[in-house]
Amino acid sequence: MYESAARVAEAQHGPDHPNVAVYVSNLGDLLQTLGDLDGARSRIERALRIAERTLDPGHPTVAVRRSKLGRVLYEQGDLDGAKSNFERALSIGEATYGPNHPTVAIRVNNLGSVLYKQGDLDGAKSHYERALRIEVAAYGPDHPTVGTSVGNLGGVLRAQGDLDGARSHYERAVRIHEAAYGCDHPTVATGTANLGNVLATQGDLDGARCHLERALRIFEQLLGVDHPNTLIVQSHRDAVISHMDG
Repeated sequence: MYESAARVAEAQHGPDHPNVAVYVSNLGDLLQTLGDLDGARSRIERALRIAERTLDPGHPTVAVRRSKLGRVLYEQGDLDGAKSNFERALSIGEATYGPNHPTVAIRVNNLGSVLYKQGDLDGAKSHYERALRIEVAAYGPDHPTVGTSVGNLGGVLRAQGDLDGARSHYERAVRIHEAAYGCDHPTVATGTANLGNVLATQGDLDGARCHLERALRIFEQLLGVDHPNTLIVQSHRDAVISHMDG
């Protein structure tokens, strides 16, 4: 449907019209979801070129497409490219909406994820903390978006060796997501697995096994026994059991 819409728009308006860019960008999103990252990148880059030619370089649409391109590059492992696009999108967002808008928080979170992957844990932590402050002010302390940022911050604290801090953040994230989505949601399973892994590192093998088995049950039910998430949690659970038996 997106391909058909793009062809119709091209025939009506020419290949570089903003309407064409909308459909091409949507197609890029879909291809990314399907795992075709090269195809997604080429479409989003084309949509970005059209936006930059037809709109002001600081237009919010340019920022949206830079964010999309950054996410594709992030998945492809091009962290420098992702960082550059996220930084540009963030700059436009701050100029458009101000420094404390929820849209800005999304882009701050994206940049934090790149810094985390690059090993800049202090930079990642400061970005996640900023995003969290914006989201709490905008949505309140119990919104699922807040829960995601709390979990992100927990991951940084864990990488920095602050296991108690990581544990408290993962526990909070799980509580928020349980209240928002119910007890058997995959987001809850992810947080529960993260919490189990921290408990294992702290030596609480019984607690770790309990949380990992709960996450495993959710993933098996919703994603199947052969899904990568299921297999990862299963391997962590098995490692905990092996340590208990040893």
